[in-house]
Order: sequence, then structure tokens, then C-alpha cells
Amino acid sequence: MDERPAAPWGNFPIGAVSVLVGLILVVIGLVNANAVQLVIGVGLGMLGGLELAIREHFTGFRSHTTLLAGFVFVVAVGATFYAAHWFLWQSLLLGAALFGLSFWLLRKKFEKASGGLTYKLR
Repeated sequence: MDERPAAPWGNFPIGAVSVLVGLILVVIGLVNANAVQLVIGVGLGMLGGLELAIREHFTGFRSHTTLLAGFVFVVAVGATFYAAHWFLWQSLLLGAALFGLSFWLLRKKFEKASGGLTYKLR
């Protein structure tokens, strides 16, 4: 497989549009000193890149194991520290455990999707 996997919604570049709108919102948020616009812009940009990483990883095109496991870590730490009001050390411990588990599971999934490879370089 030499080409990226096709998006399920066809040829519309939704990931690129998401990143572009995110960049615009980041600039507007910085100019206006508006934290909400800044956070939404960063979130939209992140979603655009994350969508491509998920699609490439689960089709066996290219491994994004560390990136995807890192996303699990960030979500787990953020949810437990800010929403559940855990101590930071507890949140980091849970995040590290989930990172390790998701890294292992994602690596196994990529091995299966790529025909036995654990990583793939261009």
C-alpha cells in the first residue's frame, strides 16, 4: 500500500479544513486574547491531525502508536485531574497505566492490520 487510505466521507478534505479553521481560530484567539477561541482552535487542529493518524494506523499504512497512546494519556490525566479533582500524582499514575495498556493494544492492532509489521518507515 503506497497511498494513504481513503476517508470514509469521500474526497472532501475535512481534516485539512479542520486544521485550517483551527489555525484561524488560534490566531483570532491570540489577537483578541480570548482563551475560548484559542482552546477551540487548538482542539480543531488536533482533531484534524488525529483523524488522519487514526485512519493510517488502523489500516496498517503507518504506525502512530505513540501518538494515539499519548492522546489516551492526555485525556485520562485531564479528565481525572480537572473533572474528577484527583491529586496530580493519581492522575499521572492512571494516565501512565492507560498509556502502557493502549500502547500495547495499538501495537498489536497495527501488527494485525499491516501483516505482521510493528512499525513502518516510508
